[in-house]
Amino acid sequence: MVLIRWQPFQEMKTLRRQMDQMFDEINGWHREDQVTGKPAIELKHTDTNVILCAEIPGLEGKDLDVRVAREAVIISGEHRYEKKAEDNGLFGSEFRYSKFQRVIPLPVPVQNEQVKADFTNGILTLTLPKAETAHVVKVNISEPAPIAASSEQAVETETEDVWESQPDEPAAA
Repeated sequence: MVLIRWQPFQEMKTLRRQMDQMFDEINGWHREDQVTGKPAIELKHTDTNVILCAEIPGLEGKDLDVRVAREAVIISGEHRYEKKAEDNGLFGSEFRYSKFQRVIPLPVPVQNEQVKADFTNGILTLTLPKAETAHVVKVNISEPAPIAASSEQAVETETEDVWESQPDEPAAA
């Protein structure tokens, strides 16, 4: 029989982590976005524009790749590691160095050729003008021209002949 030492503090840490995760899910926060470095966003909807704000600290505008389609925005970038020589021999870092990409679907189509961007203090602000609403067009459906009486009779006659001739044919085995 193997004895396992009881570690109450480890169990309390596990319980706390599970409770934090549960409350984050209830509030709509995703810890995986924080761990992978994906930017947090804020989406505002006005009469003429969609305004997208993304929190991207620690990067410069030249390190970002922002692409705008009619119905989505793709933000990608990289937190790069800068190698520094240390003479003391000990070095530690808790910074995250990784690539990220986030695709944000837009609530309405936008004019992607007229986007305005501002990147100040780690906040990317995109002003996306809404595309003009599609015009609804009523389509007139014209009535088909009446078929001549002689044509109708010919069609009926052909149909009757086909139906009458089928039962007389022997069934193929």
